[in-house]
Amino acid sequence: MNLVIRVDASIQIGSGHVMRCLALAQAWQDTQGQPIFIMANFVPALEKRLKSEGMEVVLLTTALGSLEDAQETTALAHQFEASWLVVDGYHFSADYQKIIKSSGLRLLFIDDYGHTEHYYADFVLNQNISANEQWYQHRDPNTQLLLGTRYALLRREFWQWRGLQRTIPPIAKKVLVTLGGADPDNVTLKVIQALQLVEVEELEAVVVVGGSNPHYENLKMAMQDSRYPIQLQRNVPNMPELMAWADVAISAGGSTCWELAFMGLPSILLILAENQRAIAQKLAILNQVVNLGWHQDVKAQNMADTLSTLLQSEEERTNMIEVSQQIVDGQGSFKVVSLLS
Repeated sequence: MNLVIRVDASIQIGSGHVMRCLALAQAWQDTQGQPIFIMANFVPALEKRLKSEGMEVVLLTTALGSLEDAQETTALAHQFEASWLVVDGYHFSADYQKIIKSSGLRLLFIDDYGHTEHYYADFVLNQNISANEQWYQHRDPNTQLLLGTRYALLRREFWQWRGLQRTIPPIAKKVLVTLGGADPDNVTLKVIQALQLVEVEELEAVVVVGGSNPHYENLKMAMQDSRYPIQLQRNVPNMPELMAWADVAISAGGSTCWELAFMGLPSILLILAENQRAIAQKLAILNQVVNLGWHQDVKAQNMADTLSTLLQSEEERTNMIEVSQQIVDGQGSFKVVSLLS
């Protein structure tokens, strides 16, 4: 059976929507059939990744989220004889859903904060810990809600790490920095500057950037005179290995949070987009992360002080790990696929 997924990526959109859809596609590929991605806005590195995974990629020429987009996507889904159509992105409206449903297709709509005025989909999936049923009061009577981290979509490379038992050093020294696929405001540079202010001996860091990050060369230059060893890696295929290696992560408050929770990695969060705020706040209340708040309000020294404290607090990191492992079980993709079967 074919599964058609309508999703986009860019510097502005980021890559998180595509990567969580890839997780769902992998579970479908392993149990049901062929996933097909339809994209109007894309990043070559992501297209290459999808094709390397055996996914088919079709490119649209219509404006993102337009009625023409909905009509062309619907026609392609019927052409591919798709069992389901998955739509993920903030530029897809209630009218977009309505066009798809009126064509007879079954629809899974992936959402983060209840951004449309009405939901016509068969299923609305919000994998975030902040998901609130009140956001979806305006929905069709038959629309079912899949809310919370039990549905968190983790990619195939994470599945083998289920049950990871972490070593917790008295003083942590390994830091992973991952601020999403695009990071248009170059917050990663501020984090690198903060690392230079940390007073922990033998500190080392790996900084991961995505294929749509436009600041790669500037970041390379910023690392040349670092007082600590810092590796800059782009488009990494082995994020679980890096998360297993690290003692602490500095991350954005997006879908990477569910990967970090699954891997039991104590984390410091920066809010890079408004839709991340509720996630970061909720995880901080649970003591699973330290939430530094909106990135523009955070000074490098404040970030360095927070990181230094966490690196030197074995007790705080231990508590974070225990909370993390209760949040995400890694089975979310298969739970969703089983509902679509």
